[in-house]
Amino acid sequence: MREVKSSKAYKDKAKAASAKPAALGEDIDLSAFAASAEEQPYEADPSKLPAKAKEQMMEAGVILEDTSQRSGTYIQMDNTPVHFSSQQEGVEVMAISQALEKYDWLSDYWWQAVAVDTDKYTAHVELSQGNGYFIRALPGKKTIYPVQACLYLAKAKLAQNVHNIIIAEENSELHIVTGCTTAFGEEPGLHLGVSEFYIKRGAKVTFTMIHSWNPEIAVRPRTGTIIEQDGLFLSNYVLMKPVRSLQMYPAAKCVGENAIVRYNSILMAPPGSHMDIGSRVLLNAKGAKTEIISRALTTGGTIIARGYIEGNAPEVKGHLECRGLILQEKGVIHAIPELKGNLAGIDLSHEAAVGKIAEEEVEYLMARGLTRTEATATIVRGFLRVDIEGLPPQLDAELKRAIEASEKELM
Repeated sequence: MREVKSSKAYKDKAKAASAKPAALGEDIDLSAFAASAEEQPYEADPSKLPAKAKEQMMEAGVILEDTSQRSGTYIQMDNTPVHFSSQQEGVEVMAISQALEKYDWLSDYWWQAVAVDTDKYTAHVELSQGNGYFIRALPGKKTIYPVQACLYLAKAKLAQNVHNIIIAEENSELHIVTGCTTAFGEEPGLHLGVSEFYIKRGAKVTFTMIHSWNPEIAVRPRTGTIIEQDGLFLSNYVLMKPVRSLQMYPAAKCVGENAIVRYNSILMAPPGSHMDIGSRVLLNAKGAKTEIISRALTTGGTIIARGYIEGNAPEVKGHLECRGLILQEKGVIHAIPELKGNLAGIDLSHEAAVGKIAEEEVEYLMARGLTRTEATATIVRGFLRVDIEGLPPQLDAELKRAIEASEKELM
């Protein structure tokens, strides 16, 4: 990978942070995972990738047989980009290593939305020099179809290191769907993903993540977003398959007037899964707004649902909403909403509720001809339904399909 400007300074910071224990979640022993994997060959036609890989990617919403409904595609296996292409003028999709070679200015964005010394995991990504995707919409360009990306873990006991940069130039519009998954069923692996988003003036980005891991995978994404004046960032996260350990706390800064950021997450934790997930938003400009909504469902696993909103400018608005549903006695949901206002004239609010399915609701539906299982499934389906404002119809339909498929397995 091309060396970026001030690389030595970043590496020095990373080395200092590499020995620090994790601040949140389980502290993963990085030495237990391989640092490298055999390079995979590049494939110009993604439909020719191995059938098993394509099947796994399909479960995470990545379509490779017919990409006509996609504005671009990026596929990475382990730490090797095996395919990247753009199918729409004004939309760039490539490996971050290639983008760094092509654009000298890209190094100015490197580690600006996420600090390299955030923790041992960001430090590891910098020191290991893996790869990742670069997605950019040129000024005024709007994606007709979503750009899709898949980070595929093919080798067991590997630490997959990813550094992504997404830039929406002024008045552009990007819709991205990412699916992360694995080739193996019961062996451990580690995914470390740094993603930096830059939403320029008047730009709009929707970023929808559909993840399908396995019961032995540990996942540590680190994401930062900077939203300029009149920009919009809409993030959707869906995880309804088992994962051993997930910890993510993406942070967004609204630095321009009337910037907007929304986070939506839908989580299901089966026995053995531990998820510590949240979102952090800093409203630093007049009229900025945010909404953080999570739906957490446990059938025996643990979910910690965090949310933090800080108001630092006049006329900002923010709302946190966390709802949790416990379907089995041993399941745990811990909601941690936080609000911080630093001046008068702001409007921040939150609501949180954790409980179980009300028996009277089940009985009501059973009295109308449903079995207990059907009644429970109907209630769960309604609980997980989140209307996401601003999502393109095609992406909304794909999100609903992913949730419905997981509901069937759950029930």
